[in-house]
Amino acid sequence: MTYGVVTWKMDGMGTISLEEPKINTIISSKTFEIKLKDGKLHFGSFKASKEKRTVIIVMKNEKMTVDINDIVEVYPIKNSFFQRLSGKVSLGANYSKASNVATLAFSGNFGYIKEKSTYGITWDTNDTYQGDTLSSQNSQYTLAWQRALNKSWYSDVAAGVSKNTQLGTDLRWTLNLTGIKDIVYDDWNRLFVAAGVSLAREIPIGDGKITNDLAGIFQIKWKVYKLTSPKVWVDADLSYLPYFTDWGRNRVQVTVNPSVSIFSNNFTVGLSFYYNYDSKPSVDATSDNDYGLNLQLAYSYN
Repeated sequence: MTYGVVTWKMDGMGTISLEEPKINTIISSKTFEIKLKDGKLHFGSFKASKEKRTVIIVMKNEKMTVDINDIVEVYPIKNSFFQRLSGKVSLGANYSKASNVATLAFSGNFGYIKEKSTYGITWDTNDTYQGDTLSSQNSQYTLAWQRALNKSWYSDVAAGVSKNTQLGTDLRWTLNLTGIKDIVYDDWNRLFVAAGVSLAREIPIGDGKITNDLAGIFQIKWKVYKLTSPKVWVDADLSYLPYFTDWGRNRVQVTVNPSVSIFSNNFTVGLSFYYNYDSKPSVDATSDNDYGLNLQLAYSYN
């Protein structure tokens, strides 16, 4: 169960999804990771309760009765490596004959869920071609580890590498250490904030100086969803990085990705918008900002 929708995946009947208000109780002898609205995590199985809209969580040393409305996430603790994996792959492209300009966008993510921990790989590339020449490139690859704490808090460690020719960055290596706090988490949206520090090594295009920087990082992420067919998602992410080692320099990153399911719940079509700003870009940069909008087709796994 996630975002107010319970999903069963069965060999014979396929995938069935029901909204949480239709669930009276839950029975299962398997082990689950169960997250409540107050941010607490429990690991156990489910036993039916005599009271409507409640369920008994059976843990190793205790039992507790909870209201189904207070449960925001339920994940099975599976033994198979591949059953713990989930992911999404998106592809978008456009071409103008008049200008002989083509754009190719490729993005995606893969996640691996373990008790209290999530490991993830994300990537996002936007390449622009003038004829048969790559004229502009914006790409980012990230490897992250997130650990669930108490009271809706998480710790997050993310290592990444990125490139943006428009802003004059040939290569930027980053290591972000942040704390995450859920502000709102219910059956139609999740809003959370993050704050921490970012370490970066930046190699500019041309003969510019290689720099090693320390910056703060502040993030706001908002996920809006309707997971009954047709499924609808809107993911929005705003990051602000004020630099400590290069005083007065600020960077802003914005992404917005609305999408809707087509054909089946695994296939979606949507828009991918990004905006990047750097108050002190490289001397060889063509601009202090970069943005793009692409239509993308995506496939989600598990």
